[in-house]
Amino acid sequence: MFYVYILRSLKTGRLYVGHTDDMARRLCEHNGNRGGAYSRQNAPWELLYSEEQPTRSAAMLRERFLKSRAGSQEKKALAGQGPMSLV
Repeated sequence: MFYVYILRSLKTGRLYVGHTDDMARRLCEHNGNRGGAYSRQNAPWELLYSEEQPTRSAAMLRERFLKSRAGSQEKKALAGQGPMSLV
């Protein structure tokens, strides 16, 4: 199983979208300075949302959509920050 997730930086309030096969490990990496440069600069992070996907390719497609202009409103809603909040 794979997961698509949305994090919020407790430092800046910015959102981050990613995918993983181990949610707990990945959140520890983001908060333990083992992620990428953007992740390290904006830590600490809190998990706002995650969803299961059956394959890595499905998770990658969903992540790409949420990062796109077309998916930006859904991303905000899933994160509880949009007018259509689903959370």
